[in-house]
Amino acid sequence: MAAYRFCRTDDIALLVDALNRCWAPYWPDEPPMTRDAFKRSIRDLQVWCSSCMVAFAGPDPVGVLIGAKRPSGTLVHQIAVHPDHRRHGHGRHLLASLGSKLSILGPPRMAVEIPEAHTPACELFSASGYVQEAHLTDYVLRIDEPEAPGAHAGDHAGRFVIPVTVDDLAANGLLGEADPRTCWERAVETLTARKADIAGLAVASDERIEAYLLYLNDGEIVSLRSFVEDGGSRLGQVLARLRASGVGAMRISKVHPEEISTGLLEALGFRPAGRHLLYAAQAGVAQAVQGAGATA
Repeated sequence: MAAYRFCRTDDIALLVDALNRCWAPYWPDEPPMTRDAFKRSIRDLQVWCSSCMVAFAGPDPVGVLIGAKRPSGTLVHQIAVHPDHRRHGHGRHLLASLGSKLSILGPPRMAVEIPEAHTPACELFSASGYVQEAHLTDYVLRIDEPEAPGAHAGDHAGRFVIPVTVDDLAANGLLGEADPRTCWERAVETLTARKADIAGLAVASDERIEAYLLYLNDGEIVSLRSFVEDGGSRLGQVLARLRASGVGAMRISKVHPEEISTGLLEALGFRPAGRHLLYAAQAGVAQAVQGAGATA
């Protein structure tokens, strides 16, 4: 008979084992989970052990749910059932248990970002009362793409490209506030937690910062913003400087259609490279839907 339980802060070893048993078979190209990597997810993504669950068949983990929590809501960061134990209702039970807890303790919003091609996960969340809210698009900018508009206009227009840090932007009130349109991995909370790993470039005039990008050394862009309507000219400047530094293919993940326009990204040379689906639910509503489904 299956057993389920929420975890505690001293259950990291259990959660690591459960992920390697249940999640890893579906994602063989990912490195195995380690204690250090899991602790980084606690720091960077605000994974809460008390929002994580494990399903057992006897002593062995057969299902796992990893939840990350912020004031805006809870992200189902990972959920997986061991291939030999699928179709037994473990996934729905894990989601229902977390939803019941959040309907009492809050926050009530529950969300998940699923690769579009992962049909079984999409079906699980749809059947569990989650509603698709948006498509999130991954974009890449290859080094062989033409340079963006305005890439070399800086010195001639009284604008200069300067290094900038997460702390610099926060101190000037430019980092922004929590925005539900930004995916969890690029939200303000993540940028702040990962600031030691993040570098940045900004276009500055004599009076202010007019545009910036934040990035990781592997070419992942984690924030891209302009405060001037210029058709992407200033962002083109910082991208050109990043190219000149030797960074190869650049990418930005899970872009909400209301976060950065497709037209602007394409003008800058980015091309779509994949999509995720954003599903969300209110905890109490999701539980009512699941209850109705169980009765039927």
